[in-house]
Amino acid sequence: MKKILGLDLGCNSIGWALVNEAENTEEISSIIKLGVRVNPLTVDEMQNFEKGKSITTNADRTLKRSMRRNLQRYKLRRDTLIEVLKEHGFITDSTLLSEHGNKTTFETYRLRAKAAVEEISLEKFARVLLMINKKRGYKSSRKAKGSEDGVLIDGMDVARKLYEEGLTPGELCLQILEAGKKNLPDFYRSDLQNEFDRIWNFQKLV
Repeated sequence: MKKILGLDLGCNSIGWALVNEAENTEEISSIIKLGVRVNPLTVDEMQNFEKGKSITTNADRTLKRSMRRNLQRYKLRRDTLIEVLKEHGFITDSTLLSEHGNKTTFETYRLRAKAAVEEISLEKFARVLLMINKKRGYKSSRKAKGSEDGVLIDGMDVARKLYEEGLTPGELCLQILEAGKKNLPDFYRSDLQNEFDRIWNFQKLV
């Protein structure tokens, strides 16, 4: 007598049966146990399942929760910085902190690149600080995303480009945008810190 496990794999269910199979005329085949496991998938989960993607409902929830937390942290950093800038007279309640009007696309990136080498007003300096404050940067290399449409793959490659060409992250972003590309690279936190120090020290001296 030998035991056999049979499986019936469907799109959203798995049927199974464990049976005894007779190996001679004196033995009798029999079903030991059988059952079915149904996976109640949503439409999106069903499509991912059929495509072989391993993203689970919990993983998707975790990703969205992480995005909400990052957004909340960014808003807190922004609100705190705005209060500090007001307190020290950089801006007022009526100061416009975003791009406005015709031909202003990428204007803040231009200011950010300019701030490292030329004097700018306090209000413009505040806009630059708010932009740098938006992303804290990463402490380690990022996974490859691909090289299409200006995406720079690895943090080390980006850091090397900044070092070899003497660029700040703001200057590199402006180059990419002016080349007609949309996706911007991720930066190491140390590169953003160096950019901030360079801009701050230059503006402090002029």
